[in-house]
Amino acid sequence: MTVGQERLQRRMARGAAFLGSEVAILGGAMSWVSERNLVSAISNAGGFGVIACGAMTPALLDTEIAATSAMTDKPFGVNLITMHPDLFELIAVCAKHKVTHIVLAGGLPPKGSIEAIKQTGAKLIAFAPALALAKKLIRSGVDALVIEGMEAGGHIGPVSTSVLVQEMLPEIAEQVPVFVAGGIGRGEAIAGYLDQGAAGVQLGTRFVCGTESIAHPNFKKAFIRASARDAIASVQIDSRLPVIPVRALKNAAGELFTAKQREVAGHLDSGRVEMMEAQLQIEHYWAGALRRAVVDGDVEHGSVMAGQSVGMVKKEEPVADIIATLMAEAASALEARAV
Repeated sequence: MTVGQERLQRRMARGAAFLGSEVAILGGAMSWVSERNLVSAISNAGGFGVIACGAMTPALLDTEIAATSAMTDKPFGVNLITMHPDLFELIAVCAKHKVTHIVLAGGLPPKGSIEAIKQTGAKLIAFAPALALAKKLIRSGVDALVIEGMEAGGHIGPVSTSVLVQEMLPEIAEQVPVFVAGGIGRGEAIAGYLDQGAAGVQLGTRFVCGTESIAHPNFKKAFIRASARDAIASVQIDSRLPVIPVRALKNAAGELFTAKQREVAGHLDSGRVEMMEAQLQIEHYWAGALRRAVVDGDVEHGSVMAGQSVGMVKKEEPVADIIATLMAEAASALEARAV
């Protein structure tokens, strides 16, 4: 083992022990992409795969967990959206399969959800977009946090990864394991975040073009052709509509989303829907638009959600090779710093 590999292993030890994996790399949960094939491939390669439940019904999640378990004997997690109307049933499905880690995303955990997850025996990972919320989540009993910057793909917050890391890691990294996400495409960045106190990292965009990923060939080609500046954030057109910005490759889908916002805002004006229903309509729109791109290959009218690290995705390759490359880059960076 080289000096760099030893330093990397030491820095990742806490995160890897928490996850039960060889390396502290979480697979970002991407709807339609993070399913049995990619999730099992990440776990089998030493990382920690995470199923994206998204809008799945409890029955569909039940099937997906069972199918993933048949493809790997390594640990993996399940990402649940806090606003899902069947959240507690989904937690029960995870309990049935003895899922070891549950990730809550999409907003503040609703009342009773943290307790319900803890009662299953699973470790709970939550997203913390701000320091105050991170501290509140820690007090509430979460076991680990993900801090994700606006460079990420999909739903994003307003602050960059580098700023969140500087603001939050010195305050919370000693209390719980913290995984950094958003814009990570190379191992040198991983080494940097580990040096600042992160227990590990989460990557999504980098894994989309894994050979094992079921994303449509058109979707993968769009990633390979794209540069960082092609991954742009959606715009909110009505301040009343609680629209979380989404980062995706620029195409006609952006204009379609603007039209959808106008439609839903009109429904709010007329009293045809309540605010919660309006937000769910927006989420269902994104789920459908993403499916069109990922599954059907319509990369012009579907949503090609991608982080700004997309410019570092150069080819389709096995997930094990992606992880090996990231680890080699990180080890090399840490070795250079040891001199």
